[in-house]
Amino acid sequence: MALRRSLFLVGMAGFFLGGCMQSTLQPVSDASWTSRDRTLLAHTPYAQATIPEPYRRHIVDYSRSEAPGTILVDTDARYLYYVMPGGKAIRYGVAVGEEALAWSGVARVGRLQEWPDWIPTPEIQARLGPYPARVPGGPANPLGARGIYLFQGSKDTLYRIHGTNQPEYIGRAISSGCIRMTNEDVIDLYNRTKMGATVIVLAPGQGGMPLIPRVSSRGRFSS
Repeated sequence: MALRRSLFLVGMAGFFLGGCMQSTLQPVSDASWTSRDRTLLAHTPYAQATIPEPYRRHIVDYSRSEAPGTILVDTDARYLYYVMPGGKAIRYGVAVGEEALAWSGVARVGRLQEWPDWIPTPEIQARLGPYPARVPGGPANPLGARGIYLFQGSKDTLYRIHGTNQPEYIGRAISSGCIRMTNEDVIDLYNRTKMGATVIVLAPGQGGMPLIPRVSSRGRFSS
């Protein structure tokens, strides 16, 4: 009996924290794509992955106190939330950093770039290389269709929210610290995001917070 009750509680926790209540699947649309997007994404050099429904784009209830336009990343659940007015958010599935490489804190959007070039850092060259010094933007580029660059003050953190040429890894902790999205989703987020917008990346163990009763985040996160 105790085991059955424990399993029930775990299941209910996953139900509420995963955003299963009051969520609406939002169909992917290419209506806002540029002509370059259509050309480059028409014949991608990688296999198209079937994204499990929990990691596809949904509109969900959002009970935290962040202002509309804020981006919040739940690294535990592998979700990114774009906060909208009226207690709603768009929830996207993402891939996040491996535990040893994950970054958390508060940043702002300091740069927005379509089809960005990739310049591997010395650390990535040493750990995963060798790579060319610069990889031109395109569908084979690891940064994918868009780059949203995270700054603290005037300093580039070197962490980004970006597209991917490995959509099969959405929902996993596998990156070198950046937040990966499908190219379709990062285009959608990019078109909504403003320069200077606040980005909150929750540390491990803080996940699930966006869908529990409202708690002020003031002073909770350090930059």
